[in-house]
Amino acid sequence: MQSPAIEVRDVYKSYKTVKAVRGIDLTINPGQFVALLGPNGAGKTTLVEMIEGIQRPDQGEILIMGKTWKNNEDVLRKLIGLSLQETRFIDKLTVKETLKLFASFFALGQERVTEIISLVNLEEKVKSYVVNLSGGQRQRLALGIALINSPKILLLDEPTTGLDPTARQEVWKILLSLKEKMNTSLILTTHYMEEAERLCDFIVIIDQGKILKQGTLDDLLESDSGKSKTIEFTIDNSTNGLLPIFNELNYPIKWSDNFQKGSFQLDQPEKNISQFLAFLNRSNVQVKNLEIRKRTLDDLFISLTGRHLNE
Repeated sequence: MQSPAIEVRDVYKSYKTVKAVRGIDLTINPGQFVALLGPNGAGKTTLVEMIEGIQRPDQGEILIMGKTWKNNEDVLRKLIGLSLQETRFIDKLTVKETLKLFASFFALGQERVTEIISLVNLEEKVKSYVVNLSGGQRQRLALGIALINSPKILLLDEPTTGLDPTARQEVWKILLSLKEKMNTSLILTTHYMEEAERLCDFIVIIDQGKILKQGTLDDLLESDSGKSKTIEFTIDNSTNGLLPIFNELNYPIKWSDNFQKGSFQLDQPEKNISQFLAFLNRSNVQVKNLEIRKRTLDDLFISLTGRHLNE
């Protein structure tokens, strides 16, 4: 059995009175794509920066390919590729010149630069100055630089934030191709649930410096909801005064800000939805639409943290 790519053992990190990371344990295997999900201030960035070796834990231990950062920095830097949410390059260098510069840090030549240009689909932009690239092209260049040294571990901090859907899909395609062809481990922080679901085998939900839940998507949803499904409904404006009557129900309803759209979990809805419909009819509540659907990662996140991922 292969040794873990990353091991985080009972790690703590504080800044004065702020406890950013509080006793996190995490194991990431070779080739595993892991999504790290959490609201702003959850401790994601601090955890990733400790894995990157930028910061040191106050307590606990982090192993990268079986090695700690102490006395092994030169070795570990060659194993890791990273891309930040916003990366700035030299505006007046071309795409090719920029990649050649970063390749030189690892004593790599033109052959690797050509491979990366093809991998991130920037063939038509090799002579373009960085300043003239679109947001999506710039992120693909950043991803190419992160991959220049064929890293065993790739750390991506919100790589598609601010990109339009087409540019986001292009980055996803590159990462899915990488997943198929290489044994690279990935830690991805993202505010897009669909991104985590599409790219990652393993989901870690973190808030207030602690891991709330971790596992495969199927395991998380199965353990959290069992056979329950989500019921979403929208009521007419004229029924706002009747909202208190919903307190009579045995299940809590989460309302949108304008108190028109509600949702709740219901076990075996095929049998029990009739009771809810009878309640609406008895209470003279007018429903504009009603939908029954499977639980999603977003539902799980809200149930654990009390808020949406992008809040």
